[in-house]
Amino acid sequence: MTTSPLNDLAARLEAAEALDGPAEAIGRTVRGAIPEGAVKDALSGMWLGHALHPLVTDVPIGTWTSSILLDWIGGRDARTAADRLLLTGILAAGATVATGWSDWADAEARDPRVRRSGLVHAAANATATALMVGSYAARKRGARGRGKLLSLAGSAALGCGGWLGGHLSYTLGARVDGRTRPPGSPSYACDLA
Repeated sequence: MTTSPLNDLAARLEAAEALDGPAEAIGRTVRGAIPEGAVKDALSGMWLGHALHPLVTDVPIGTWTSSILLDWIGGRDARTAADRLLLTGILAAGATVATGWSDWADAEARDPRVRRSGLVHAAANATATALMVGSYAARKRGARGRGKLLSLAGSAALGCGGWLGGHLSYTLGARVDGRTRPPGSPSYACDLA
C-alpha cells in the first residue's frame, strides 16, 4: 500500500506524545461532565443505533458552505440568506461539539492515536467556529468584505477538521463499532477495495 503526504501527516500526529497531557486532562473533564446515563446515551446516539456526531456535523458544514456560496455568487439579494445560514451553523455547532467531545472522551482513553488526532480535530473545528463567529460579527458591523474573508478562512479550518474526523472514523475506526481499530489494522477504505 502506498502512502500519501496526508497519511504521513496523520501518522506524525498520531505519534505526537506532547498532546497526551492536555488531551488526557480534557478527556477526564468531559467524562466527568457527561457521565454514563441518559444524557450520555442521547449524545452518543444510542437511540439511533450509531454515533450521532457524524450526522449533526452536516448542519454546520452544510449551512456554512451554502453561506459562502451565496456570499460569492448570490449577489446583493443573497446577503440576508447568507447571514442566516452562517448564524444557523454557529448555533448548530453547540450540538456538534457536545456529541463530538462525548464520543472522543470515551475513545481517547483506549487509544492514544485517537486521543491525539481527536484533540487536533477539535482544535481545527473550534478555529473554524471562531472564524465563523468573527465573520458574523463583522457582517453585523457592516464589514461584509472582512466577514466573507473570515468565512473562507473558517471553511479552510473546517476542511482540515473534517479530514481529521474522517481519519478518526475511517482509518482509526473511532466510534464505528464502539471501539477503535488496533494499530496496523487496515482502514475501512482498504477493506472495500
